[in-house]
Amino acid sequence: MNTGKHSQNFWIGNGVLALAMLTLLFMGPISEALGIWAVVLWMVLAGVGMALVVSDKSEEPPSPD
Repeated sequence: MNTGKHSQNFWIGNGVLALAMLTLLFMGPISEALGIWAVVLWMVLAGVGMALVVSDKSEEPPSPD
């Protein structure tokens, strides 16, 4: 198995996606405080996290078996 080194954007993206997951776990209290903006916050975090993870083009994809 190839274990290549990922770029810094990949790890930052994973961190942002972890924040998006925490936002979903605590959506009740967050939505009471922010209203509809809680969903907007979650969508922005998920979008930015996915964009950062997908932008990691540091290595070739593995060949199929």
